[in-house]
Amino acid sequence: MPKNQTSDAQPRERAGAKVVLWLLLGLVVLFGGLYVAAHYAAGDKVPRNTTVAGVRIGGHPQDEAAERLRAGLADRVARDIATTVDGEQVAVDPAQAGLSVDHEASVAEAGGEESWDPVRLWNYFTGGEAFDAEVEVDEATYNTFLAGLDEKHGATARDGAIAFTGARIDTTEARAGRALDPSDTLTALQGAFLEEDPEVVALETVQVQPDIDASDVQEALDGFASPAVAAPVTLTFEGSDVKVFPADYTAALTLVPTDGELVPTLDPATLNEVVGAKITQGAPVDATVALVGGRPQVVPAKPGVTFDPAELEAGFLAAVAAPQGERTLALTATVAKPDFTTREARDLRVRERVSTFTTYFPYAEYRNVNIGRAAEVIDGTLLKPGETFSLNDTVGERTEANGFTKGYVINDGILVQDLGGGVSQMATTLFNAMFFAGLEDVEHKPHSFYIDRYPVGREATVAWGAVDLRFRNDTPYGVLIDTSFTDSTPSSSGAVTVTMYSTKHWDITTTTGERHNLTQPETRRIDSLTCHPNEGFGGFDIDVVRYFRPVGENTETREDEVFSTTYTPSDTVICTNPDAVDE
Repeated sequence: MPKNQTSDAQPRERAGAKVVLWLLLGLVVLFGGLYVAAHYAAGDKVPRNTTVAGVRIGGHPQDEAAERLRAGLADRVARDIATTVDGEQVAVDPAQAGLSVDHEASVAEAGGEESWDPVRLWNYFTGGEAFDAEVEVDEATYNTFLAGLDEKHGATARDGAIAFTGARIDTTEARAGRALDPSDTLTALQGAFLEEDPEVVALETVQVQPDIDASDVQEALDGFASPAVAAPVTLTFEGSDVKVFPADYTAALTLVPTDGELVPTLDPATLNEVVGAKITQGAPVDATVALVGGRPQVVPAKPGVTFDPAELEAGFLAAVAAPQGERTLALTATVAKPDFTTREARDLRVRERVSTFTTYFPYAEYRNVNIGRAAEVIDGTLLKPGETFSLNDTVGERTEANGFTKGYVINDGILVQDLGGGVSQMATTLFNAMFFAGLEDVEHKPHSFYIDRYPVGREATVAWGAVDLRFRNDTPYGVLIDTSFTDSTPSSSGAVTVTMYSTKHWDITTTTGERHNLTQPETRRIDSLTCHPNEGFGGFDIDVVRYFRPVGENTETREDEVFSTTYTPSDTVICTNPDAVDE
């Protein structure tokens, strides 16, 4: 080829290549533009020919498609589903059955989403299918609805059961039930929920077997219940045998349905109570001192037997189920010693009456109740050497639950009603018995004004939470407090007596001084619906002296003790309210 011909061809080839390159670039730009235009045209719209549950939503953006679907299904969602349950017609409200439509999820499932995926773009312009709506099920609502249908149209399965009534076995026969199958029923309701022309849904109940059937009951009878009532169980406490009988211990036994079986279960508290009652005679009992035939005597202590309740609980069920001849449970026992022994009680040397005092009171039913109740609680109190008696701690709060009623008490110099009125009569009697027994006065407070049925200067009042009567047994002997009480009647006074028994340590005498620093009462007019009129009298000061003379083995000396009391005047009370009631 000629040289000039070669040089002319090369520029032509390069020019052709450039044309091809520009042509290709033009095509890329063209198709790229068309692709971008297609993407923006499709956006997040649903493919054009799409339907969901028969509702056309194609070609619309997601939000608009969801609204079109909601509107298109509104009538179907709101209508009842026609069903029959074992042939009986039942209209089912979808909402009450927990059924609803997730419109947004339905649109997304149908392809309503924005994407650069070419398949997605191709489907938008050329595709579109028929989809089912996304149906949501609220399980809790559905289960409640289904339980209601079962209750109305089915029959509840009944578990077999075994119970004890004393030594008798009571059995409950197992019974099959009928109920709708939860899964099949839900599938059928979902299928008819959004159908355009739904047919009646036929629902059928199926047999439901009980968790505890007849074979389970028989197995429990043979393995446990029948042996349990066949014979007593013998408990061996270190060679000492105690029998507990089925009529007693079956109260602690229960057969509990567990994983398809009747499992024997023990109530430890009830069992311990049953066994404890059988060995009460062996339980430790402290020694004490009590009046027997009018004289103080030592009531001996009794040692007892203790055992580990956990050991009893661990072995009892096996012993109950064992055959006759093997129904024995050996328990590790220890002797329980009393806290206060017979020797310690004898060492108290409570042998004779060391003081007694009686006070009398006019008739009032509240006095009978309140003084009698306080005497009952205090009776039999044993004070050991060094112990302090508290009336409030011993008697407790004066409440109706504690056996007390309302009566008159002194408040702000006048008589008013409150629970426990009259208990100060008990306090005064107890104070005087303590006084003449020679015990140490720890706390006492006289009444604010003098009450003439009490020994002047030798009396005491009490108030729960504020004023107490307390005295200490500062002798080397025990002191037994005995009380006796006689009701008042409309024609006779009542009486309360406190007698103290010990070994005489002091011979007590007393003198009462003259009244001095006399004061005059005032007159108070009270305009209240509850008012107690009173004829006043003057106040005064008085001194009482207690003298101690040692007796018997006592070699102590003690200074005379002076009790100085100031009584305020008892004011005259005039009730001015014409409707006042003297309760």
